[in-house]
Amino acid sequence: MVGKEITESYYGKTHDKSYYLGCSTGGRQGFKSAQDFPEDFDGIVAGAPAIAFNNLTSWSGHFYPITGPPNSSTFVTTAQWAAVHLDVLKQCDGLDGLEDGILEDPSQCTYDPSGLVCPGSTINSTSCLTPTQVNTVRAVFSPLLNEDGDLVYPRLQPGAEIGASFVLFNGVPFPYTADWFRYVVYNDPSWDPATIDSEDYDNSARLNPADISTFKGDLSGVQKRGAKVLHWHGGADFIISSDNSPRYYEHVSSTMNLSSSELDDFYRYFLVSGTGHCSGGEGAHAIGQGTGEVNSYDPKENILMAVVDWVEKGNAPETIIGSKFVNDTQSLGVDYQRAHCKYPKRNTYVAGDPDKIESWECVETERY
Repeated sequence: MVGKEITESYYGKTHDKSYYLGCSTGGRQGFKSAQDFPEDFDGIVAGAPAIAFNNLTSWSGHFYPITGPPNSSTFVTTAQWAAVHLDVLKQCDGLDGLEDGILEDPSQCTYDPSGLVCPGSTINSTSCLTPTQVNTVRAVFSPLLNEDGDLVYPRLQPGAEIGASFVLFNGVPFPYTADWFRYVVYNDPSWDPATIDSEDYDNSARLNPADISTFKGDLSGVQKRGAKVLHWHGGADFIISSDNSPRYYEHVSSTMNLSSSELDDFYRYFLVSGTGHCSGGEGAHAIGQGTGEVNSYDPKENILMAVVDWVEKGNAPETIIGSKFVNDTQSLGVDYQRAHCKYPKRNTYVAGDPDKIESWECVETERY
C-alpha cells in the first residue's frame, strides 16, 4: 500500500496494474496476498512457496532425529548421498523417456534404496550403505505423519538428495526449525530440536501464529477480481519439497470444486524440472525468476512477463520455457531449453535432439 502511494506521488497518477514476484517465503507471501488480500495485486508469481508453513518447519526439523549426528550409525555422508542420487537416477531417470540426469516429474518415482546395501565384508564405503543407513534413506523419502497417521507434510521428492545432504541431512538440527519452536511456538529457548516429535508437529499446526500456514484453498477473491496467479516449483528443490505444490493445487481444486480447465482461468501451476530451491540445478532453470535467471523478456521464456501478458492481453501460458546456460553462466549463452508443462501435464521425451523443445511433449499424468 505504501509502495502504491509512493508511485502515485512520484508519477503524479495512480498505477494501472500491480504485480508480485517472490519465491520461498516470498512465494508464501504471494499466496498470502492471493488468499487474504486479493485486491492488492493484478498478477502474482509465487515460486516454491513455503505454504503449510507450520508443517514445513516440522518437516525440516524431523530429519535430524532420522539421521542423527555424523558419528551416529544412522548418519549418511554426503558422498553416500551422491551414491543414492545415482541409484535414484538408475531407477527413475528413464521414466520420462530419456536418461539425462533430470527427473521431469519426481512424483512418478517410487525409490527403493535396498539395492545399496554393502556386501557383508565391506565397511566405511562411500558407494554402499549399511542396513541401518538404508533405513535412514527410506525414512527420508517417506511422507511425515503424526502419531495418528495424519499427513504432516509430503516426502522429499527424489532427485533433491544431494542438495538436501548439505542442508537437511548434515547432522545438525535445522536452524529455522529450532528458532521457530523455541521463540514462536513455545517461547522456550531451552527447547531441544533433537526431541521434535508428533506432539510438536500438532502444537505448531494448532497454534498457527498469524495464520502463517497460508494453506487456504479458497482463491475466489482472485477469481472474482480477475487477477491471475502463476505458481511454480523446482523439481529438485532441497529446501521445500515440490510435492507440496501439487498438493496445494488439488486442495484449491477440491475446495472450490473446480476442474483444472476451470482453474486455468485464474490459477496455473508449473513444475520446473531439475531446478533447486528457487534457482540453479541441472535442469533448464532460468525462467526469469531473479538475478542470473533471465534469458529473455519474451513472455514464453519469462514467468514475470508471462503473468503480465496474461493479465493485460489475455494470453494464458501453456508452458514456461526454461533455459540452461553453459556452465550456469549467462554470458556464455544457452546450452539448452525445455518447455515446462502446466500441471497436471508432465514433460515426456518423444524423439530427436533432447536439447530441442520440440523433442518433448506435455502429456496428461495422474493427479497428485
